[in-house]
Amino acid sequence: MDPDTMPGDPGFGGDVYWRRRMSVLVGVLVVVAVVAWACSSGSTGPERPSSAQSSQSPTPATDPLLAGLRTLAMGTASPTPKPSATKATPEAQTHRAGEPCAEANLVIGLQGKQEIYAGGARPNFLITVVNTGPVMCKTDVGPRAMEIRITSGEDRIWSTSDCVSGAGVEVKELQRGVPYVRSLDWDRRRSSGDCRADPPNALPGTYVAVARMGKLKSPKGVFHLR
Repeated sequence: MDPDTMPGDPGFGGDVYWRRRMSVLVGVLVVVAVVAWACSSGSTGPERPSSAQSSQSPTPATDPLLAGLRTLAMGTASPTPKPSATKATPEAQTHRAGEPCAEANLVIGLQGKQEIYAGGARPNFLITVVNTGPVMCKTDVGPRAMEIRITSGEDRIWSTSDCVSGAGVEVKELQRGVPYVRSLDWDRRRSSGDCRADPPNALPGTYVAVARMGKLKSPKGVFHLR
């Protein structure tokens, strides 16, 4: 599509325009949520006890702020455009509510709570998945389908896909424009496929966190351990 095409031009589809607006909206919501989230608690507070194994399996967020992000997005997302009475959109013709989400309709994001973690504080990340498709769809956000990986240069430090127990499947219904949100802690230990009982601690330095789902990849989250 011509980047200069504007809404109302013959080559501009209403749903495509809405997707662009939704991507910008979600980005703003996540930034606002993270700023408030970071201010809600200090980095020097007591850490939550968690084993290395349990930390590798992300758990759904229960923080009231994260619930507020869902409510805010639900209240501000544009309503689903109705197909023209004379011609239905191609997406409306090919998508039905409850079907698996098309990868092209998903937007994945990752944001760190802070940039520097000192004194043994555990890095914390906010992961979001948004459906920009025309109807509700289902997608697997379990550790076998959605991976959060931490690297340092070429060194693969930690991954949620290492040593996954059980089915590792968690299917969620994604309403159009309403973010699925989850919070993830990293215990500052390395992980590997051999599932060592006492993995070594990561060294102080600069690290990069990325969330992946199939071919989708979130923007990089750069942070530092002190």
